[in-house]
Amino acid sequence: MLRVAVVGSGPSGVYTAQSLVEQQAVPDVHVHVLDRLPCPYGLVRYGVAPDHEKIKSLQNNLRAVLEHPDISFLGNVRVGEGGLGPERLRELYHAVVYCVGAATDRHLGVPGENLPGSYSATEFVAWYSAHPDAVAGGFLLDARSAVVIGVGNVAVDVTRILARGAEELAPTDMPHAALGALADSGVQEVHMVGRRGPSQAKFTTKELRELGALAGAEVVVRPEELALDPAFHDPSGLPAVNRRNVEVLRGWAAQSEERRAAPLGRTRRIHLRFFLRPVAVLAGPEGDRVASVRFERTAPDGRGGVTGTGEYEEIDAGLVLRSVGYRGVPLPGLPFDAERGTVPNAEGRVLRDGAPSPGEYVAGWIKRGPTGVIGSNRPCAKQTAAAVLADAAALAERQIPEDPREALRRLGQEPVEWSGWQGIEAAEAALGQSLGRTVVKIPDWAGLLAAADAED
Repeated sequence: MLRVAVVGSGPSGVYTAQSLVEQQAVPDVHVHVLDRLPCPYGLVRYGVAPDHEKIKSLQNNLRAVLEHPDISFLGNVRVGEGGLGPERLRELYHAVVYCVGAATDRHLGVPGENLPGSYSATEFVAWYSAHPDAVAGGFLLDARSAVVIGVGNVAVDVTRILARGAEELAPTDMPHAALGALADSGVQEVHMVGRRGPSQAKFTTKELRELGALAGAEVVVRPEELALDPAFHDPSGLPAVNRRNVEVLRGWAAQSEERRAAPLGRTRRIHLRFFLRPVAVLAGPEGDRVASVRFERTAPDGRGGVTGTGEYEEIDAGLVLRSVGYRGVPLPGLPFDAERGTVPNAEGRVLRDGAPSPGEYVAGWIKRGPTGVIGSNRPCAKQTAAAVLADAAALAERQIPEDPREALRRLGQEPVEWSGWQGIEAAEAALGQSLGRTVVKIPDWAGLLAAADAED
């Protein structure tokens, strides 16, 4: 029997577990999927916007894997700082695969970035997704204008949530406090700003078009900014997604010209801005909270980048959200490449001093960096699983406890097993019913663990 621990229950972790048990080469592989949270699914539960029901339905596929008889979910198990280290895990399992993602945001590196009212998009997403570690509410306060820095899909998500009416979000599983705060929000202007042009934006066309479909918001695009992009007038040479993005923006630019003369009268406006680089987040007269963001106008440098022009513009903002990429963080006891934000590895095998470390593996973003979409994790996981299986004969020679669960409890961990997760699901369904909604997420550790304990 080969016992494997997979640390992380997001897509990369679940796909790794699936690849390990649904193969014929090595019999009797059993996988424990460990997660720090009492709930599975990782960013599918806590990163996908609540109004993206089709993507969130991927949970059903992940559920089917986690219900495999040779896979056990063990939530509420802390690995790393304050918990189990790699050395201790290797005493409990023949192999350990770390699928811990990229847990922090990149920073802007500009003055004022840490002023109250300036946050990472991840913090905002965690709040409206009911992550139990989310910072308390207070994002919106008295903000009338918000600036979202970045032009990827996460930036589009937070822009859409800010501009969407609460009545449209009520059928989702958004926590009730966040829904109430958005219902009371005074935000009327949302500016999504990129330092480069529309042909280089990272959002998908589907996400982009969703902004134009909001009932209570209109999209404003400045033709003169789009025209700065060399590919704007002839996007035929662009990759398909970038070409479609430019075509959508061109259509909105034409409509924006018409609407300046005859506004739609909607309550909110989304401004899509390009070729603006943030240089400072500025406080108001009291100096205690953000009031605006200063940008420098950029221009294409002819090599795929941009250069500053020395022209500046300030955009009012009572809320600033940065969405400029993610970065892996070191896990105590594992080697770490600080420049790439990944664990050094060869096809998933962890490298210590350049040599494979027996029984230690990585998959997902901590392996390859924050690239690709959810589906990109499947081939990545298969490659790592293949490495584990190739090493299986040597790995299985080591003596480990017959039941790692008991050892985990002796080490101070209190695992939430699958029945506990089902208890959380039942409690969230009951909460939704009591509030006249559907399922509503429980947003705090105490509530989640109480629901899990009630079932266990």
